[in-house]
Amino acid sequence: MTDEQIKKNAARLSICSNTFLTVSKIVTGGLTGSVSIISEGIHSGMDLLASFIAYFSVKKSALPPDADHAFGHGKYEDASGLIEALLIVLAAGIIIWEAISKLIHGGEAVSIDLLFIGMIVMGISALMNFFVSQHLMHVAKKTDSIALESDAWHLRTDVLTSAGVFAGLLIIQITNLFWIDSIIAVIVALFILKEAYSLIRRSFADLMDESLSEEEVAKIEEIIARHEAEYTNYHGLKTRKAGPDKFAEFHLMMPRTILLTDAHDLESHIRAEIESEIPRITLIVHMDPCDGRCRKDECTFVCKK
Repeated sequence: MTDEQIKKNAARLSICSNTFLTVSKIVTGGLTGSVSIISEGIHSGMDLLASFIAYFSVKKSALPPDADHAFGHGKYEDASGLIEALLIVLAAGIIIWEAISKLIHGGEAVSIDLLFIGMIVMGISALMNFFVSQHLMHVAKKTDSIALESDAWHLRTDVLTSAGVFAGLLIIQITNLFWIDSIIAVIVALFILKEAYSLIRRSFADLMDESLSEEEVAKIEEIIARHEAEYTNYHGLKTRKAGPDKFAEFHLMMPRTILLTDAHDLESHIRAEIESEIPRITLIVHMDPCDGRCRKDECTFVCKK
């Protein structure tokens, strides 16, 4: 099974689980009269929207390069990650608004007798989202998909909020202290905002063509250096990322007297090694003739102008 198929299957799983949880929470919220459960239903509805966005971006990013998108469609995932992160911020804002409103105006009219139903639904929600988010995060790391990573964080925040609502409902049932529910909700929302900030920063970084990680750049430099006996210098290494796709280019300075076939063979060897070490990378190597400004103290090449 290809990475694209694995990502699509993971996105479909997220859509199915979020559809079930959205309906369950809203229905349960209506039965119990609990605004916090209804808010959780709205939160899951946003997760469902995020899952559809992730599925769409995964499908689009898997398309091969075409005449209008010569470098592929990887940035669909970066844009999706940004949109999903903003939805996380919106969800956190709704939770904080609802919590503060409850603190100011007091507890909602809740059917105490039916609270156990809400607790069961919140417990199922937390467990289901935990396992689905673990799977999504595993696939996201394996395929380097920021869209699925964002979707996984959506579900992880839902685990926390569902657990928070569960704890709040339990405390309400035991003590009738409705304000504790609001305090828990605010704490959870602040944690959600922290994670959203990390996702927004990463999505912006890729959209703005930030360089690959220090480890990946160091690996490219190491591979080039393995062949330093066969060239005189290299410079101008530039890297960037678009979704799961990576791009790098650099100039390789060759002795003026070398045969074109030998220069091409060297370039092919370097390219093959980099591609084997860094998946989904596209390389552009510029071959330049040596201009006499060699970095080596004792150059063994004879570069005649």
